[in-house]
Amino acid sequence: MAAGLAVLGCCLAGWLTWRQSLAQSLDDTVRRGDNVLQLATTALEGALDRFERLPPLIAEQTIVTRLAADPTNPALVAETNAYLRRIQRLLGATDIYVMNRDGLTIAASNFDTDTSFIGGNFAFRPYFYDALRGESGQFYALGTTSGKRGYYFGAPVRVAGQTAGVLAFKIDLDAIESTWAAGDYAVLVTDPEGVTFLSSRPQWRFAAMRPLDETAKANIAATRRYAGTPIGLLNITDEGQHRGSPVLRIADAQGVREYLQRDMKMERAGWVVHVLINTAAARATALTLAFVAMLAFGVLAMVGAVLWQRRLRLDERLQVQAEARADLERRVEERTHELRQAQADLVQAGKMAALGQMSAALSHEFNQPLAAARTYADNAGVLMDRGRMLEARGNIDRILSLIDRLASISRHLRSFARAPGQKLTHVTLAEVVEAAVEIAALRIRAADATLTVVLSPDLPQVVAGPVRLQQVLVNILTNAADAVEGLSERQITLTAEAAAGDVLIRIADSGTGVPEGLATRIFDPFFSTKGVGKGLGLGLSISYNIIKDFGGDLSVSSGPGACFVLRLRAAPVPLKEAAE
Repeated sequence: MAAGLAVLGCCLAGWLTWRQSLAQSLDDTVRRGDNVLQLATTALEGALDRFERLPPLIAEQTIVTRLAADPTNPALVAETNAYLRRIQRLLGATDIYVMNRDGLTIAASNFDTDTSFIGGNFAFRPYFYDALRGESGQFYALGTTSGKRGYYFGAPVRVAGQTAGVLAFKIDLDAIESTWAAGDYAVLVTDPEGVTFLSSRPQWRFAAMRPLDETAKANIAATRRYAGTPIGLLNITDEGQHRGSPVLRIADAQGVREYLQRDMKMERAGWVVHVLINTAAARATALTLAFVAMLAFGVLAMVGAVLWQRRLRLDERLQVQAEARADLERRVEERTHELRQAQADLVQAGKMAALGQMSAALSHEFNQPLAAARTYADNAGVLMDRGRMLEARGNIDRILSLIDRLASISRHLRSFARAPGQKLTHVTLAEVVEAAVEIAALRIRAADATLTVVLSPDLPQVVAGPVRLQQVLVNILTNAADAVEGLSERQITLTAEAAAGDVLIRIADSGTGVPEGLATRIFDPFFSTKGVGKGLGLGLSISYNIIKDFGGDLSVSSGPGACFVLRLRAAPVPLKEAAE
C-alpha cells in the first residue's frame, strides 16, 4: 500500500508541477509577445508618422496647384512629372501622383514606366474621396495597376480655396515586414475586415482569421483593396485561452502548431497587430520540470521511508519530552500569573499608601466644608424665622456648592483607589491631568506650595490607561509637594506639549533636586530619600513600570530642583479626521 501511495504521489507531483510550470512558461510567453507586439506596432506607427505630414506639403507646392488649375497643359504635366519623380526618390516613397476631381491621374512619378498611373482612375479608393472632401485620406491596399502592396496618403490640392484635385502618396511597408521573419513567432496585421495583409509568414497573407461576413466582402469589393486577389482562411483547428489570451492550433503545410496570440489595435489606421508565439518551447520546459519533480519526489519518498523508521524509535522519547515540557510550561504559567497578581497588588498598595499619606489633608478638606455647611444651615434657619427668605436661599446655595465640592473630591478619590484595567486606550490628557490635580491638590495645599499647569491647546490624545496614568501623575505631584515643603520657595510646574509623534509631560519643582549619585537608583523598588515612615519607596518604581507598559519612558533630571519627564505615544489620528 505504501508503494502504491508513493507512485500516486509521484504522479500527482509531476502533474501539479507540469500544470504550474506550463502556466508560468505561458505567462513568460505572454510578456515576450507583448514586447514583440510593442516593437512591431511602434515600427508601423513610426513609418506612418514619418510620411503623414508630407502629402499636404507637396500638395501646396506651386507647380502642383498650377497643374490642378490647368490639367491639360502638356508643359505643366511634363514639369510636374519630373518634380514628382525627384521628390519620390528624395523622400523614399513608392509612388506620388496627382488626380483631378474625377479621380483621373494627370501626373505621376512613374510616368515613363510600364505600370504608369497616368490615365488611371482611382476615384473608388477611400483615400481619394476622403481627400476630395477636404479631409486627410489614408488607405492600405494592393495596387490595381502595379499589383504591389502599399499604404496610400491622400491630400487635397486647393486652388483659390476650392479642392481642384488630390495628391496621392504611396509608401511600401515590405521593409518592416521583413524584420519580422526571424524567431519562433509570427506577426500579422489585419485590416478593418479582418484580412491579413502584412505577415511574417508569406503563406498567411491575404487570409482571414475568421470567416468574412457579407458586409466585409462588399467593402473589399467596393474599394478593390486586394485587386481581385482571392481571400483565404487560416486553418484554425482548435481554440483555447490562457488568462484571457487566445491559444490557437493552426494547420499549414508545415503541420499543426499551437500559438499564443496577443493583439494591439492601431486606431488611426483601423488595423489590428497580432503576434502569435509558438508554445512548443513553453510546453517542453513544463514537461522537463515535471519529470524533474517526479524524480525528486521519488528520492524524497525513499529518504522519507528511512526517516520514518528512525522516527518510530524516537516517538517514546519525544513523548516523554513533550510531557515534561508541558508540565514546565504549566508551572511557568502559574508562576507568571502569581507574579502579575503580586505586581497588581503592589500597585494597589502603592495607591493606598499615597492615600494614607494624604489622610491628614483629606480630613482637613472634608471637615472644613462640613463646618461651613453647618454654619450656613444654622444661619439659614434663623433667616427663615425672620422671613428673610432671599438671604436664606443664598445660604442654601452655598451649602449645595460645598456638597458638590465634597462629591467631586470623593469621586476622584474613588476613581484613583479602584483597581485599574490593563487595556490601553486613547486618553485625553487634559481630563487625566484635571483629575490628578484634584487629588494631589490636597497634599500640595498642605505643603503650602503653588502648582502651575500649562497644557498646549493642540495636544493629541495619548496611548495609556486613564486610571494608571492618573496614578503616575499623583505620585510625582505628591513627591514634588514633599520636596518643596518647608522651603522658602515652593513652586511646582506641570507642562505638556507634542513632540515628534509623542507627548512630553514635565513636572518640575523648586526643591533641592536629586543628588547625582542617586539619579540612577531613584526608580528602584523600595528606594526612598524620605525619612522612616514617610514612604514605601514604591511610588516611582511603580510609575516607571506603568509608563513602560504604555510604550513610553520616564526620566529625571536635576538642577535646580527635580524635573520628571514622561514621554507618551501620541494616539494615531483617524483617517476621516485627518482628511478634514
